[in-house]
Amino acid sequence: MSRSWERKVQKNQAQINKQRKKRGQKPLMSAASSTESIDTYKGRSYLMPAFLLLFILFYIIVTVTSDNFKETGSMFWVTIACYIVLALLFTLRRPYLAVGRDFVRSRRFTGDRSINVSNIKAINVQKGYVVIEQHKGGNWVFSRVINRYPTEPMAERLRSFAGQHGIPFTEK
Repeated sequence: MSRSWERKVQKNQAQINKQRKKRGQKPLMSAASSTESIDTYKGRSYLMPAFLLLFILFYIIVTVTSDNFKETGSMFWVTIACYIVLALLFTLRRPYLAVGRDFVRSRRFTGDRSINVSNIKAINVQKGYVVIEQHKGGNWVFSRVINRYPTEPMAERLRSFAGQHGIPFTEK
């Protein structure tokens, strides 16, 4: 079934549930609220906000020491504020790995992405790292050093996930 079809079904189901709620009826069972449990492992992003703050510091030092600093105007401070807000956004928007019944989901730069079982080639685990290999596209790497993921519990859950679906699982 295509994703666009699933989105249409979920959208229509949400509309029907709103109507049923107004009438005082119980909502229909939706795909999003099914009884399956999704295990979510959250990390913390420190690398990108630190890089942005260092970039802001470099930008301030280079601009303030320039001879043309008095001509910069208010756009200089707006730019600095925007970079600080971006660093704050990266800090507060925590990366995660969610393992469901037949998919894994994670937050990427372009938004939340899911991989179905049929698209997973292998799962590799080593100390501090979890790598999910895909048939198409790049590998998903979850690192304890870069994003502070709890890799040990993730490895245990992915081991059972791989065994359940017959996905090759290697541990180094």
